Amino acid sequence: MVKYFSCAGFLKSSWDQVFLAFWQRYPNPYSNHVLTEDIIFREVTPDSCLISRRLLTKTSRAPRWAEKFLPAHMARKAYIIEDSVVDPRGRTMTTLTWNISHARVMSIEERCVYRVNPDNNSWTEIKREAWISSKLYGLSRAIQEFGLARFKSSVTKTMKGFEYVLAKMQGEMPTRTLAETATVKARETALAAKEKAKDLASQAQKKQYV
Repeated sequence: MVKYFSCAGFLKSSWDQVFLAFWQRYPNPYSNHVLTEDIIFREVTPDSCLISRRLLTKTSRAPRWAEKFLPAHMARKAYIIEDSVVDPRGRTMTTLTWNISHARVMSIEERCVYRVNPDNNSWTEIKREAWISSKLYGLSRAIQEFGLARFKSSVTKTMKGFEYVLAKMQGEMPTRTLAETATVKARETALAAKEKAKDLASQAQKKQYV
C-alpha cells in the first residue's frame, strides 16, 4: 500500500525568477535541516534541456518508536537524490526526489512540475505529487501516516523558503521568521535590562557618596 498526495500552488514570480531561485534556495531560514548539497551530474542535451542530479544531506528526526529500527547514525540524518530537467524553450522544470537512506522503513518519492501560470504569465504554477511507502511489517500504515504529515508540513516550509529567496533576489526585505523575531526581541530585552542595571548601579554608587 502506498500513500499518495497531490497539491498545486503558485509563486507570485516569473518562471525565470523561480528557476534561478531554485538553485539558490539553500540556505534559507526555513531549510535549516538541509546540511549539504552536491552536484553529482549535469549536462545540456542537444535540445537545450539542462539535466542535473544532486545529493542532499538533511537532518531527519525519526519518530521515537521508529528509532530502534534504525542504526544510530541514520536515525538523525537522511540522504536525498534530486533529479531535475529544465526546458527553457517550453519554460518548464520537472524535479524528482527520493530518499536513499533507510528507504525500507519509509520511502518518499516526490515529483514537482514548475510552469508558467496559464492565468497570469508573471506567476509560476507548481504541481506537486508524492508517494509514501514503507516495507516495515506491522508498522507500515503508521509510518506512512507519519510520513504524510511530515511531508505536508515540509511543503509549507518549502514554499516559504522559496518566497524568502525570491524576495532577496528582487531586493525586497524578507519577512522575519518567528525565530528571528524572537531573537531580536530577546536581544532588545537583554540590552534594556543591562542599561537599567547600569542606571541602578550608578544611582546606588551616588548614594554612597551623599
